[in-house]
Amino acid sequence: MPVRYIRVNPLVDLFAPAVRAFGNIAIVGKITTPTPNPPADLLAVNIPVAFSDPAEARRRAPGDLGEAIALAFAQTPGPTLVYGVAVDATAPNWQAGLDAVTALNVQIVTLANVPMTATTTAGTGPIGLLSTHVTSVSNTGGDGMERIGVAMLTKDSSNPADVNGLTNERMVYIAHKSTQDAAAAVAGTIAGYPPHVSLLLKPVAISSGSFTPTEINALNGDETFDSGPAGHGVNWLTTPSLIPGGGVFMGEGYTGNPSGKKFIDIVREVDDLSFRLKAQLIKTIGNVRISRSGLRALIAQMEAVLGPLVDTDVIEGFELVVPLLTLLDKDPATLTAAEAAQINLAHANRLIQVLAAVEYGGAIHRISITLKCE
Repeated sequence: MPVRYIRVNPLVDLFAPAVRAFGNIAIVGKITTPTPNPPADLLAVNIPVAFSDPAEARRRAPGDLGEAIALAFAQTPGPTLVYGVAVDATAPNWQAGLDAVTALNVQIVTLANVPMTATTTAGTGPIGLLSTHVTSVSNTGGDGMERIGVAMLTKDSSNPADVNGLTNERMVYIAHKSTQDAAAAVAGTIAGYPPHVSLLLKPVAISSGSFTPTEINALNGDETFDSGPAGHGVNWLTTPSLIPGGGVFMGEGYTGNPSGKKFIDIVREVDDLSFRLKAQLIKTIGNVRISRSGLRALIAQMEAVLGPLVDTDVIEGFELVVPLLTLLDKDPATLTAAEAAQINLAHANRLIQVLAAVEYGGAIHRISITLKCE
């Protein structure tokens, strides 16, 4: 064998983190069985079916559900995948329909043609159940199951009190003047944009009349420059005269909880960022040691996720702190008894704590101009 001064034995151990979709929709709604000659593949009750073609949705899910799916697909940009879940038209079991959505890889859930009334927003009403569903699954479901819900007020309503106390930062409420399913249209609009993109003034493909300034003020509340956007947790559809060509647009991007995470892009981005970090770090579990080099490798893995988000202007910056690494970096002879106990406990329990602070820069929602003429 010839002499080789340098031998290289390549070992490939590539790892591609899991990727989470951000715009898959699930719509639960009633279907109307056509007579005569119903389609042989008509949707069965409480069985999710994935659609990528609006015509196919109308054929297999005629009625409210098929029209809602088609309207979601009509948005530009819009979703690429919409799940339809049928409920019985005469005695709909909304809870069973939402239960069928629990395990789906969706990030947006809505109900077909169900406006917000005192009955529908009650705890056992369909929208009350939707609000409970998105909160429960997001908090207790598996990784990547976090989701938001979309619901609409009754046509022409400009009263934010019509949400009937259903405060939830994982819900998007929309006021409209349309005979179409505004919730499905807005769900499709949200699905078309990455999580960090603000929904303000994004186009919505729907026919809707315009709210008057008085009605918008009732929906949004009074604003001053110092206070910023007021907001009562309800968005509205608007037709700004300043946008060439006209059209219908989102009037704001509020969540259903004005005193919590006020804007829905914050909720969506936190969900996305949380999944990205988990997906990147999963390979470290059971492999990385609780040591100085191991914890620095862990930080590098997190920087690999957060650094590109800074470069693409999704976040402004971040800071990572591993308290245990601070102790491991100290001279062992200088450790106090309590500090040594913390290190021993981490080794025994094989558990570490990482503190991650992310600076999120929101989009401009208001500009105040002082025009002085002399």
